[in-house]
Amino acid sequence: MTDGAHAPFRTETDSLGEVEIPAGAFWGAHTARALENFPISGRPISSHPRLVDALAIVKQAAARTNRELGSIEPHKAALIERACVAIREGEYHDQFVVDVIQGGAGTSTNMNANEVVANVALHLAGHGLGDYALLNPIDDVNRSQSTNDVYPTAAKVAIAMALEDLLVEHVALKRAFADKGREFHDVLKVGRTQLQDAVPMTLGQEFHGFATTLGEDEDRIREVLPLLREINLGATAIGTGITADPRYAATVAAHLSDLRGEQYVTAGDLIEATSDTGVFMQMSGVLKRAAVKLSKICNDLRLLSSGPQAGLGEIVLPPRQAGSSIMPGKVNPVIPEVVNQVAFAVVGHDVTVTMAAEAGQLQLNAFEPIIVHSILTNVGWLAAACRTLRVHCVEGIRANVDRLDSMVRTSVGVVTALTPYIGYAAASALAKAALLTGRDVADLVVEAGLMDRERVRQLTSPERLTGAAPVTGSVPVVGPDTAAIALAQPTEADSI
Repeated sequence: MTDGAHAPFRTETDSLGEVEIPAGAFWGAHTARALENFPISGRPISSHPRLVDALAIVKQAAARTNRELGSIEPHKAALIERACVAIREGEYHDQFVVDVIQGGAGTSTNMNANEVVANVALHLAGHGLGDYALLNPIDDVNRSQSTNDVYPTAAKVAIAMALEDLLVEHVALKRAFADKGREFHDVLKVGRTQLQDAVPMTLGQEFHGFATTLGEDEDRIREVLPLLREINLGATAIGTGITADPRYAATVAAHLSDLRGEQYVTAGDLIEATSDTGVFMQMSGVLKRAAVKLSKICNDLRLLSSGPQAGLGEIVLPPRQAGSSIMPGKVNPVIPEVVNQVAFAVVGHDVTVTMAAEAGQLQLNAFEPIIVHSILTNVGWLAAACRTLRVHCVEGIRANVDRLDSMVRTSVGVVTALTPYIGYAAASALAKAALLTGRDVADLVVEAGLMDRERVRQLTSPERLTGAAPVTGSVPVVGPDTAAIALAQPTEADSI
């Protein structure tokens, strides 16, 4: 080995021969091969900090287990643990340099982790980088392990940690919508179905609905978390546990549980668990569901705020930046738009996960790197999208009360509340007359002799229209009154 203190490179050897390594690099020959082989995305595995932390946690749990079972000398286990703690504290993340997209089912990632842990341990103990006679990346750091049980386990740990970050932002966004629901509790508006006017509701009900749908997705995400805690550590190559102590699987699960503060269990069938990617597909599907529903909410915000003069203009989004290089004063809904684009990417990544899961063969799925990258990207982007939407949009939304009031007062949708009392045919005729003449529905009902004004006022009160004061008792449906319907029909003069 070349002395790194006096040369820009050191020389390491793997099964393929000698490799030159930058003198100050904490990675080694296997990582160098991967850097040469996989110049694909330009994104190193360190772009997923939770994956780096998870790899360190798995290596730390393995070191504790090997020491307990007598599979490694105590001083070596202590060095490995010390290095793993330093990595988990945020140091040396930049040494996880292998591209996230790689062949080999994650072998390059595991090798990168083994080499960094070994070299960090050597460095902290005062030894030279690459001095593997004292602590070897494979014989010591990777003892009792294989990429095929380390990588999927680290992936599950990383996804679980990332989901905790996502849930913080997701819950905060849900609460922001709920707060707006309370703020807009008494603001009447016209509901819409198929983009056509429907019956009245409150803006508060609409925003409360947004909060509820986010809450449902929060529940679905939490339901998947326990599935991520079933692991195959101890399976080694294909699930037979070759090279590992028979006690290793149960012991390492216990140490991992202790390090994470949550219960991890060994899969009942390690052969199946080593090749199965079902939990990743389910996780990806749940993220897609959350993203699509969040995108729908953003579509609604864009529609409700459209205008400001020729659109719906029911709400006002906080202005964030100039919206045009040619139209002065134009402001676009850029925050909902960026969240929409995150959702599109999440859906695309879900397709990628599905294809990669299907492409697995026999005892291993070689495409787990793209699966893990896709899911961690989705989780990270969704967390950022939720935070951005909350801070830069939802918390500053205002109701355009004057416009909402004007639309409610001229809406024919209120006639729906009278249908059980005057019959569908009469209500339909009244709605048509109101549209053609621009007159108030209540006036037409009274003039047609179908109901007195006080009764109309009661049945079309905001409380009744929005369901705040539910109908009690039976509703006497009145049969169609032909004469009344005729009176409600607009004349040719009315429509001129």
